[in-house]
Amino acid sequence: MSTSKPASFTPYFTQEDAGQVRAAFLAAGKAEGYASVSELIEAATLRELRRLARKYNQGRKWEPAPPGSLRPGQRTREEQR
Repeated sequence: MSTSKPASFTPYFTQEDAGQVRAAFLAAGKAEGYASVSELIEAATLRELRRLARKYNQGRKWEPAPPGSLRPGQRTREEQR
């Protein structure tokens, strides 16, 4: 897990998916060593980040994108089509 947290993100989940995240954390979080649901989400995100780097960036870390380089909020329904 990250040891310093200079930035934050807010992931968006459907109600159903959010319920599954909470249920998984309550059922297995302690046994898996997660202190919080945020820690579980962070671990999953970092695993996916490494997978994407292997697939699209020759396994190297990405060049960091500065704060403000992403549009805030969720994509609109039109953008999701």
